[in-house]
Amino acid sequence: KCDSSAPPPPPLPPLGGGGGKSGETEGVDTTSAPPPPPAAAASTSTTPAEDDIAKAAASVSSCPNPGPLEAATWDCRRLVTLDTYDGIRVDISKQLSPFFAVVHSFHLGTTMLPDGKSASYGFTTQMNDDEGFMMARVDPESGTVDGRIHKALLGGLAMGKLQVGASSEGANDQLLAEVDLGAATWTANLKYGSMGGGNVFGCNYFQAISPRLAMGGEGMYVGANGNMMSSYTAKLLFPNVNNTGEDKDTAAAAGPPAEPPSYLAATYNAGQGMLSLNYKRAVTPSRVNMVASLECSPVTLESQVTVGAEFNLTRSKMNLCVDGSGRIQSVLEAKLGREQGSPALNFAAELDHGKSLMRFGYGLNIGS
Repeated sequence: KCDSSAPPPPPLPPLGGGGGKSGETEGVDTTSAPPPPPAAAASTSTTPAEDDIAKAAASVSSCPNPGPLEAATWDCRRLVTLDTYDGIRVDISKQLSPFFAVVHSFHLGTTMLPDGKSASYGFTTQMNDDEGFMMARVDPESGTVDGRIHKALLGGLAMGKLQVGASSEGANDQLLAEVDLGAATWTANLKYGSMGGGNVFGCNYFQAISPRLAMGGEGMYVGANGNMMSSYTAKLLFPNVNNTGEDKDTAAAAGPPAEPPSYLAATYNAGQGMLSLNYKRAVTPSRVNMVASLECSPVTLESQVTVGAEFNLTRSKMNLCVDGSGRIQSVLEAKLGREQGSPALNFAAELDHGKSLMRFGYGLNIGS
C-alpha cells in the first residue's frame, strides 16, 4: 500500500473556509494563498462613513433658501414694467482688466429728461473681485454722483452693502447701509441710513415654510415724514409640468434651473392699503415666459391689471406688455454676432391710447 500511487487531490474548498479534512490532507498547499477578508470586517469598516452620510442628510432641510425678499417678484416686475424710451441710446463698455470695466452711456434726441433737455451722458465704472464689487456713476449734465459697494463679511456669512448718492443741489443726497443675512431656509436684511433729510430704519425677513411656500415681511421707518411702512409677502412655487419622466431626472442631475419655476406671489402693503398679485408661468423653460399682475385696493376696489410675455430666441429676445388702460409696450433685443460680447441692437416702442402718446427709440450696446 505504501508503494501504490497517490490518490487524486480532493476538490478545492469554498471561499468561506470549511473543508477541514481537505486542509489536513493537502497541508501547506491549501494555505499558500491568504484567505479573503471576512464579510463582517468589510461591513464594519464602512459603518463610520455611512453614519456620516446619514447625519449630513438628516441635517439638511428639504426647504430651500427662498432668496432675498426684494427679489421675490422680480421676474414679474421686469416683464410688466419695461424700459421703454424715445430717441437714441448708446452704451459702450470696455473691459480694461478681468476685474475692472468702464461704460459710456449716451441718450440723444429724447423728451424724457427733465428741464427740457434732449441729451445726456453718463460715465460708469465697476470693479469686481471674489468678495464683492464697487460701482460709481457720474452724470455731468445733472451734476449727480451715485456709488455702490458690496462686500462679503464674516467669511461669506453676510453681505454688506453701501449706497451713496450726491448731487450739486444737495436736496436728494442719501446714504444707506445694509446687511444681508441668511441660512439654509431663510434670509434677512437690515438697513440704516439717511434719505430726504431724515433717518431711515428698515428690516425684512423671508422664511421658507415648505419646499414650495415662503412667507415674509418688511418694515421701514422714514424720518423725513415720520411714516411707518410695512408689507407682507407670500410666494407659492408650482412644479414644472413640462418635465416628466426622464426630463425630471435630467433636470435634477443638472442642478437647479437657470430661472425660477412658475409661481404665484401676493404682497399686501399695509401703509397704502394695496394688494398685489403676481403670477408667472414658464410655458417653455428658458424660452417663453408669461406673467400677469393685478394691483387692487380692497377698500376702494380700484384695480389695475397688466399682462406681459417674454420670448427668448437664439440671438434675440422680445418682451411685450399690455395693461388695462390700453397702453402697449414692447422691447426687442437682437445680438449682432454669436461671440461673447457681440454688439446688441435694441428697439423700444410704447403706445398709450388713453393719453394719445406714441414713443419710439432704438439703442446700441457695444462690448456688453
